[in-house]
Amino acid sequence: MRDPLTAPLSADDLALVRYAKVLTERPSAITDADVEELRRHGFDDSAIHDAAQVIALFAYYNRVAEGLGVKWTDKTPP
Repeated sequence: MRDPLTAPLSADDLALVRYAKVLTERPSAITDADVEELRRHGFDDSAIHDAAQVIALFAYYNRVAEGLGVKWTDKTPP
């Protein structure tokens, strides 16, 4: 899947994917409206907090790996 925004997901999951995409690619662009969109899809403050933490941690780990010169391939074990 190259574009998660076209994945066959529920509307709730797509809202989370859109939030994750913005938080990952342009974190300073997150607005109150982005958070409110998650709330409209049933996410409470605890779920939004957890999502932001997981998204940020993945970004952090990827940057550490890239900063250390880790080269990813299709054969890299999960």
